[in-house]
Amino acid sequence: MSQQEQSDREEGRPDLPIERGFPIERVNEIAEKEGRAKQWYRPTYTMHKWWARRPGCLFRAISLYSLLDENTTADEVEVYEPGENQQLGDNGLDKDDLIEAINDVDMDDPEPLWDFYSKDVRIKNKKILDPFMGGGTSLGEASRFGVDSVGIDLNPVAWFITKKELEAGETDVKELESAFKQVKQNVADEILDYYRTSCPDGEHDAEVMYNFWVKEIDCRSCGTTIPLHQDFRIGKGRYENDGKYNVFCPDCESVILVDDWREECSCKECGYEFVPEQGNVDYGDYICTECGQKYSITDQIQEGDEYDRRLYALEYYCSHCDEQGASRATVKGYKSVTDADKERYQMAAEEWESSESLHELVPDKPIRPGWKTDATQFEGTMPGNGNLPRHGIKKWTDMFNDRQLLSLAKILQEIDDIEDQNIREYLLLTLSGTLRTNTMMVGYDYSRNGIVNLFKSNSFDPPRVPCEGNVWGTKFGRGTFESIWDMVKRGVEYANSPTERFVRDGETYETEKFSQPVGQNTTVHQGDMRLMEAEDEYDAVITDPPYYNNILYSELSDFFYVWLKPMLEDEYDCFETDHTPRAESIVVNPASKKGSEEFESELKQAFARVNTALKENGTVTFTYHHSNSESWGELLESLCETGFEVTATYPINSDLNKFMKGEAVAFDIVIVARPTEVRRPISWDSLRRRIVRTARETRETLEENRELAGGDIGVIEMGKCFQEYSKHHGEVHRAGEVMSAKDVVDEIYGIIQDNDRGEQDVYRDLLEESNPTYNDLNKHLKRSDASEEQMKDMRLFRTEGGDFVLCQWDDETRQAYVQSKVEEDNGDLTTLDKAHFLRYRFEQGKSTSEYLEEWDMDELRELCEGLAEVTGDETYLKMIGVDTSLAEFGEK
Repeated sequence: MSQQEQSDREEGRPDLPIERGFPIERVNEIAEKEGRAKQWYRPTYTMHKWWARRPGCLFRAISLYSLLDENTTADEVEVYEPGENQQLGDNGLDKDDLIEAINDVDMDDPEPLWDFYSKDVRIKNKKILDPFMGGGTSLGEASRFGVDSVGIDLNPVAWFITKKELEAGETDVKELESAFKQVKQNVADEILDYYRTSCPDGEHDAEVMYNFWVKEIDCRSCGTTIPLHQDFRIGKGRYENDGKYNVFCPDCESVILVDDWREECSCKECGYEFVPEQGNVDYGDYICTECGQKYSITDQIQEGDEYDRRLYALEYYCSHCDEQGASRATVKGYKSVTDADKERYQMAAEEWESSESLHELVPDKPIRPGWKTDATQFEGTMPGNGNLPRHGIKKWTDMFNDRQLLSLAKILQEIDDIEDQNIREYLLLTLSGTLRTNTMMVGYDYSRNGIVNLFKSNSFDPPRVPCEGNVWGTKFGRGTFESIWDMVKRGVEYANSPTERFVRDGETYETEKFSQPVGQNTTVHQGDMRLMEAEDEYDAVITDPPYYNNILYSELSDFFYVWLKPMLEDEYDCFETDHTPRAESIVVNPASKKGSEEFESELKQAFARVNTALKENGTVTFTYHHSNSESWGELLESLCETGFEVTATYPINSDLNKFMKGEAVAFDIVIVARPTEVRRPISWDSLRRRIVRTARETRETLEENRELAGGDIGVIEMGKCFQEYSKHHGEVHRAGEVMSAKDVVDEIYGIIQDNDRGEQDVYRDLLEESNPTYNDLNKHLKRSDASEEQMKDMRLFRTEGGDFVLCQWDDETRQAYVQSKVEEDNGDLTTLDKAHFLRYRFEQGKSTSEYLEEWDMDELRELCEGLAEVTGDETYLKMIGVDTSLAEFGEK
């Protein structure tokens, strides 16, 4: 335990398990599985899209390891076995075992407490805050421990989603089912009738799963209508046709099956020979099939031309053939469009045009300019900018075709008739979730034979070949209203009686149902967390703060907001405005004239407010994601400037081997921090050695006791280094300058990736010992790259009659060695040699100026600052012309 940690313990600050160790191996093996099957592990958090959700298992583990501490008593906890809901004792782990496990956690073995991950643990008298709750995962998981939880988010959509997640635990599933049946009975058949087609294998109808559309534009030169096909794929062959590909013939417009879509083929219907891979679009330019004209598609639209959309193929499922036992490739397949299919769409479009009352239910409003919608209006360099107007999309309804708007509006009309507000909101949540796949802003995933969701790239990317799904839904198909309803219903059922999945010996197990539902004792607020009034109120803050410029939530969530607003604006004040709040968002966004400086300033405001809201002994634990050292420096600067010190970091299910090779990599990590008022001055030379030593010791401990990848160990090392720095933030002196957090982070990156400790480092470590011994030498040598033989050759130590002697600058043998090195001038003179040489000349009254002019002064000054600090001797500074008091670097 470090001196600082010991001091903290003596001052009564309770020690948390998460600061001593965290079972990242166990969490990550669950997170990997949960990431692939979120809807089965924690269905509550898949009821509606929210961006960058962390795994529920991670926040459950964080809650377990940070809501308990060394002062927790058996009276403050309860432990139950899921399903039986009986207090443990004779048949399992009990409260006393839990208390013992809390104190047994350390970096070598963090798993004693992990045994309680799958137990129904209740913790009394604790209150947590998530000031950036987003999709509410942290609150949901904390609530399952019975603590009081409060969440805040600026975004009304995030607030609404989280509100429904947390209310799900007390919502009656049967009432939900009854309301859904009412909507289905009143409107499902009408909508399904818009999505029917003749079955290719009989005189009956099949259900349309997906309609394939292509944008068309008239050639600038000859006026020929050009369908904007990048290629002519439709979908992979399935079942009996596995390995083949369904493609569209550009001549006769048939859908045919080919062996290889990249090779030339002949249409079996008309004999036309073509290469399906070669369409009419080359990147962003169309190529006229008649005159060969090549021109930018978006430029032509911006110049005033508009594109049309043409229905050209569809995918169907035939329940009649299925019931008759037909082959699977017959039951579900692709076909070309008939006149009847076009007429069916036209009838829906005409009905929509004449249904004025339904128009009031859809957001026929202008899209607010933003970096993800119309970046052409703003200056900036952030990637991923949007240009919707250049695609002819100016209003939210422009993102949908008439049949989609008609179907969605009819469902909304039925939802609005439901009397119970809570139940109505769950069905509205379902409709909102349906929007991601029922818009002309999505395409088709050829490799997976299914529709793509709108936010696969966290932006608005209009496809040239849109895919229209069956809004209500048939037996097959993604993102339909009925399939999203199933997810919402499953989420409510889970929230009522959650279970927990865990891995043991490589096998996944699921517990019985917990009696503690999701969301009890939890309150959520919409607003700017910087305006909250809480002081000294929360035991812990568990959150997932904004990530620099990763996701522009306010711009993306407007897509949902404008559809939710009509039914919610009379119920909740936060839905009264036309759009979600943007100016107050803590994010880098050129559209809001916010760059890195604004982000850093506002993040500091946020952390300062969090510090005020925390109790004196509280902790903040949060996840963070970014790749470059600058963003990490800004984060560390924001934390330290607002009175926090980092106490631990852990990786989240990431392959960080690139980090160990010095390459850029996006980190996903957990950061633990504590409020502090103590900042001790220190020289960079001393801090660097401590950081290097800490990193080396951490690595050795983890490699000896844990089965972790090198990159994961690197992140934990980085946290230990951050911890060392944060004790001295604003007081780290280097060659006459105070280092910033960004400067230190750059150095820490290099330290972790190189992790070098040479003879000079070991020598200065020994200077810190009051009476160094030969055993001390061996101790430091084991955690270094230094050689005992080399140190002896450099006359850094010697033995006299069995006694260990650390040689100072005035030692005759040491000075003789240094003098000879200076005279040789062969380039292997170390900075320590130079310092000892100059010290001797200074004490002898001899000139040092010629050497100071020749040698690197920054490097020399760094070392002399460290030597002065560790020895308490200011002469090391005076001899190089630095008039600085040792008080600047703190006590020896």
